[in-house]
Order: sequence, then structure tokens, then C-alpha cells
Amino acid sequence: MRDPTSFLAQEYGDLVRQELDWKLRILEGPSAPWCQIDGHRVLMFCSNNYLGLSNHPRLKAAATEAVATHGVGSGSVRPIAGTMDLHAELERRLAKFKHAEASLVYQSGFATNSGLIPQLAGDGDLIVSDELNHGSIIDGVRLSRAERAVYRHADADDLAKVLQTAEAHTPSYRRILVITDGVFSMDGDVAPLDRIAAVAGDHGAMVYVDDAHGEGVLGPGGRGIVSHFGLTRDQVHVEMGTFSKAFGVVGGHISGSRALVDFAYNRSRTWLLSGSHPPPTVAACIAAVDVLEQEPAHVERLWEHTRRFKKAMADLGFRTGKSTTPITPILVGESARAKQLSQRLFELGVFALPIVFPMVAKDQARIRTIMNAALTPDDVTFAIAAFEKAGRELGLL
Repeated sequence: MRDPTSFLAQEYGDLVRQELDWKLRILEGPSAPWCQIDGHRVLMFCSNNYLGLSNHPRLKAAATEAVATHGVGSGSVRPIAGTMDLHAELERRLAKFKHAEASLVYQSGFATNSGLIPQLAGDGDLIVSDELNHGSIIDGVRLSRAERAVYRHADADDLAKVLQTAEAHTPSYRRILVITDGVFSMDGDVAPLDRIAAVAGDHGAMVYVDDAHGEGVLGPGGRGIVSHFGLTRDQVHVEMGTFSKAFGVVGGHISGSRALVDFAYNRSRTWLLSGSHPPPTVAACIAAVDVLEQEPAHVERLWEHTRRFKKAMADLGFRTGKSTTPITPILVGESARAKQLSQRLFELGVFALPIVFPMVAKDQARIRTIMNAALTPDDVTFAIAAFEKAGRELGLL
């Protein structure tokens, strides 16, 4: 009898032969500047932990205290018995930090997009999405029954053309939702959200921005892309984010109007049907907001390191694309080449993973580096030297 699961090994084998498979590295301890991975002491250079908060003493102390006062789990989903005072406090603090009427915490960033987007637009609606939006946005759009359109990456003029065409549609769309990443995670460039919001406003469209990689990075005090461009909640209607990057913990969230939050928690099945965050996680998230408000040096140091590293890579002759954020891709082209560079860097003491197809186009493989505020100037010097040595050995320079 034919094995109905034989395709699993076959398709994985195809990935291995094309050098497109992921080989997991094991982190043996905290996500820190210098860490232990697969038994090797290496410099962490690809974590989303932008500000180094995942190992911050204030977050660890808050999590430990919450275990003592609230236990290790909530025991339920949020709408039944899983909303603790800590969850309410986090949402209150986050809304204040974001200068929004209200915020809502989801179980993850992916759950936020996949759970909310299909509820914002459905039959008779149109979703207009940047062509390079994150996979969680793409999946959220696919789950919707709305019609779909795509505009050229970060091109507000092309968005305007798409919306002009949409206005001539018969019958007229009930509503139009424009969605963009804030910072694009593979290239490190920033969406022109001010222009996108203006164009959307001209056509009466809602605006939804996924600012997962902008929080803690862009804007005054790391408040994100909406603050960075000085936009209002009448211009950007849904600001989505995550606690798993600059905040150093885990979870997704949205900020906006009270009506948005009331609608979202009554309609998003990912929120309604998933267990709520355990108390230590919520307490650590609250502490992360405290740190961002009270310790601005983390964001300042992140940008100091970023400017220095980008200049060094450009001076050496590496191609770094159009990044303007702490995400700096080192473009090498072929997937096999990117994997060779990553392996040599690891041998030299720098952990920076290759990003290959299908996460990027087949000829756009790269090492994606992400700067960290917890690094020292000497750490950055070490990384630059390793990239230079590996780049010369592999004929990339």
C-alpha cells in the first residue's frame, strides 16, 4: 500500500538538494550579546532582541515576582477566565505609551494579523497590500473573503493608481483596507507611511501598519513608525506590533481607537480561542514598557552601533541594499553562497544566519544582520573584522 505521507520526505529532500532547508541552531542560555550556540561561544548578530531587553534585570525581576503573586498560567482564554489584572494593566500602559485610546494584546504578532485582518474586510471589500508585506499579513489577507490588490513596494504613487482604479469598481466596495509593514524585515527599509496615509485618506481607505520591527527603534522614545512620522489615529487606524522584538518578550498587539479594540476582541478568533499569556510574560512586557520610557539610552546606543556598522560594511564594499534601520542585509546572491558566508562567520565567532528563497527571491540571498543595543563598541569592532575576513576569503570583497 502506498504511504500517503511519502511526499514529506521527498519534498524535504528537494529543499536539502537546493540548499533551501533550515538547519536549526540551539541557543544554550539567554539571548545575550555573547551566547552559547551549539557548544560555541559566539557574538549574537541576528536576534530581533534590538534593545537587549530579553535579559534585562528589571524584566527578569518582574517575571519572577509575578510567578509568586499570580502563578505560572492564567488557566483560560481571555474572554472566559484568562484576563488578569496584569493583562488589563499591560494594555493600559501600552495605550499610554503609544498615545492611543486603547490597546489589545494578542498571543503573537502572527495571531494578530491572521486574526484581525479577515475581520476588518470581507465580502464586498478590497484589501490593498504592499508587494513585500510579511507572510503573516499575506496569510491574514488570504483568510479574508475580500478582493485583493497589490501595489509596488513602498510606492505611494502606485498605491494611488490602485485606489483610483478601485473607485471605478462596480459595484462600489463597501470599504477599502490598505496594509503595509512599517519596517520591512528582509531589507530594513521603512515604508513611506506619511505618504501612504495621505493617499489612503484621499480615497477614504483604512490604514493598517504592521510595526513589528519599528517599535523600540523608530520615533521618539522608540514609540514606533506612527510617532516617527508624527501621524494621528485619524490617519493610521490600526497600529499593530509585537512584544517579541525590541520589547524582548513575546506577544502581539494593536493600538488605536476604543472602537477598534472593542471590535477586535469580539471578532478575532485567534484572540478569543487562544490561552492568554502567563503572568510572568505579561509582567515582563509591562517592565519592558517601563524601561523604554525611563531608559532612553538603549535606543540611542542601538542607533550609534547601527550607523557605525552600516558605514563599515559600505566602506568594505559589501552590498547592503536600501536599509535605513538596524536591520542590515549583506547581499550575496546565491543561497549556497549565503550559507557559506554564514558558516564561516560562525567559525570566526559571529552568529548571523542566511536568508534564502522562499523568504527572499532566489537571486537575493543574504546574511541578515540585526544590531543590538546591548553590544559594546568592541563587540561591533569584532563583528566588522569577522565580516571583512570572511568576505575576503570567499571572494565577496
